[in-house]
Amino acid sequence: MKLMIASDIHGSAYYCGTLLEAFAAEGADKLLLLGDILYHGPRNDLPRDYSPKRVAEMLNGVKEKIFCVRGNCDSEVDQMMLQFPIMADYAVIEAKDRIIYASHGHIYNSDNLPPLTSGDILLHGHTHVPACRNLGLCIYMNPGSVSIPKEDSCHSYMVFKEGIFAWKNLETRSEYLPRN
Repeated sequence: MKLMIASDIHGSAYYCGTLLEAFAAEGADKLLLLGDILYHGPRNDLPRDYSPKRVAEMLNGVKEKIFCVRGNCDSEVDQMMLQFPIMADYAVIEAKDRIIYASHGHIYNSDNLPPLTSGDILLHGHTHVPACRNLGLCIYMNPGSVSIPKEDSCHSYMVFKEGIFAWKNLETRSEYLPRN
């Protein structure tokens, strides 16, 4: 199975559309969204083409291919607009001899680890900065942000297939390695 991983759309219809184009081009089976889907949050400027209603319509169009965890900007009102579950605080994905613990990052993160064992992967968004770091016990990975990248990073997402993770620039779809 090929999994596409993205985070922090924050209501940008432009970048959500670009993400869905990349999703189709990647031929991924599922899209894992790591939260902060519709609302931009009080600490962020409005992203390009801010339109939460349009984002909801676009994502609802592929609802059977999406699974999601709740971000700190996601609420029950957002869930009312979306036709797929968004309110889970985390998802656990089995990947051969390890697990991938997916969350948004505002609760569990590299400073507050969930219950993991050696070699597991902590996957979260929230910081808007792509990352891949060995924390000793686990490996921390972050796809960056679809709409509001920070620290001079690009608009980005990740792909996971056959045990391999790849970071991709959303606009060019070219692979890159995150700075750490």
